[in-house]
Amino acid sequence: MSYTLLRQEGLSLQRFTAVTGVAFTVLQVIEVPLYFVHDGAPPDSNVLTRIMLSLVVLVLLLGFVTGLRELVRRAEPACGWVADLAHGAALAYIAVTFVAHSLQAGEVIAAEAPVDPTITAEGSYLLYGSISRILTAVFLAAAGYAVVRSGLLPRWADRSAYVIALINLAFVPSLYFGNDTGQFFSSNGWGTAAIIAGLYAYWVLAVGIALLRSRKARRYAGQPGSTSEHRR
Repeated sequence: MSYTLLRQEGLSLQRFTAVTGVAFTVLQVIEVPLYFVHDGAPPDSNVLTRIMLSLVVLVLLLGFVTGLRELVRRAEPACGWVADLAHGAALAYIAVTFVAHSLQAGEVIAAEAPVDPTITAEGSYLLYGSISRILTAVFLAAAGYAVVRSGLLPRWADRSAYVIALINLAFVPSLYFGNDTGQFFSSNGWGTAAIIAGLYAYWVLAVGIALLRSRKARRYAGQPGSTSEHRR
């Protein structure tokens, strides 16, 4: 395959990664308010709509993390294992969230009257809470390191990722603080499972926009492999 074809393929990969990242964040921003528009048990339509939106959001996240892994590998093969770690953590997060959605949707579909599945679906507490927070922290730390070490993005990308990762880690112990959804810091609280859970989406958005604008990323996107020494 000629270098021109490799470069064209790389630019398409860069755009794909960027667009899926931006679209992921936009849809997630639309989804999150649906958790707060009703007092008490929400109607079934609300729960099922936010889960349906989230299914699309998670598929977009899958596209973003897969594209990002390949971009890092092309820019700096030595960072491939870190990119794999970020990709693996994201895949685990996606799988865990699918299971949590299934538990909540099952509660709603089976119930004769409206229920609040964030309370009644007990098996989803840790899936949305502590488990998701630690997987998100691993993803952010590894992805932030990989995109900067590979030369794709400047230092703001890893520093911001580390800060958000630390915030997520701080909420892992929320499993000790009950299941009151009205509490900010509880196993299924609005802070643990909603507000903090959404922070990483803004990092994904920033990375997506940066990739669309980055000349450095375009320079390496079409390369089947390079080394940091060659870039310096």
